[in-house]
Amino acid sequence: MQNAQIAFHIKSLCKERKITVKKLLSDCGIRNSLISDMVSRDWTPSVKIIINIAEYFGVSIDYLVGRTENPEVNK
Repeated sequence: MQNAQIAFHIKSLCKERKITVKKLLSDCGIRNSLISDMVSRDWTPSVKIIINIAEYFGVSIDYLVGRTENPEVNK
């Protein structure tokens, strides 16, 4: 898993949904430095954070982490 790729997907989803990254992080109860830490320090977010963000956007975890181009969640 490449953290910069995950950060890119998060920022892209925010842009598509017309919300700020700051709003996403606030709504999910995640610290504001998440994206910069992922990119500059190669910090890996916890599974809980990835799940929260995927659920917030209604996309699959595989899509969020770049394993598929299909955002659909298989139920």
